[in-house]
Amino acid sequence: MSRLSDLYKAMETLRKEGLPVNEDLERKANEQEEEIIKKEILPVLSKTIEPALQPVKRELVLVVDYIPGQPLSVHLSRKRNFAAELTDAKEMVLDPEVTHGNHTSRSDEKIERKPARDMTVIFPDGTVIAEKTAVETLVAVVRKIGVANVRKVVEEHNLRFCKVPVISNRRDTKYGRSQKDLGGGWLLITHCNNSMKKTFIEKVSDILGLGIKVFLNE
Repeated sequence: MSRLSDLYKAMETLRKEGLPVNEDLERKANEQEEEIIKKEILPVLSKTIEPALQPVKRELVLVVDYIPGQPLSVHLSRKRNFAAELTDAKEMVLDPEVTHGNHTSRSDEKIERKPARDMTVIFPDGTVIAEKTAVETLVAVVRKIGVANVRKVVEEHNLRFCKVPVISNRRDTKYGRSQKDLGGGWLLITHCNNSMKKTFIEKVSDILGLGIKVFLNE
């Protein structure tokens, strides 16, 4: 949120000085606004609006018109292609809720019973990340690479642990306790053995061309 505030201040300063706001600032502000809506506002809307709409049995489109400092205005349309008429409209959704069976799978048993091992991650710039546990190391590595960068890889390559996207904006009903808060509404699932953690980091590294090396210490 502070980064977005800084962008707003920079844009306002330029306008006060009679200077044009360049496209790069506009783009960055748009990206930050969309991030906040998707990560922080959308989960709240999902929890409050979806239950309230349960009595409605026909499809519809609700458009929220937000003007800072003024009351919200909500428009209703029965046209399902309404958003298509808005050329700059972007769909923002929560990750779908994962359905887990009641039984414990063999993979779950293997993950829970596997002995803990330390993990060391080395970046080409010389940075070495080796926290007390492999879970903490994984979290630190994701933060260094950049949550947005890793999330993009997760989305594009459908990377999951226990059916859950490795980085998700939804707290899972079964494995929620193993999801570590990365900030901004993003959660990192760590319910996997260390070999899986290693493979995940290496895959992200390969896709992004980072040249990261991962070592498991028995």
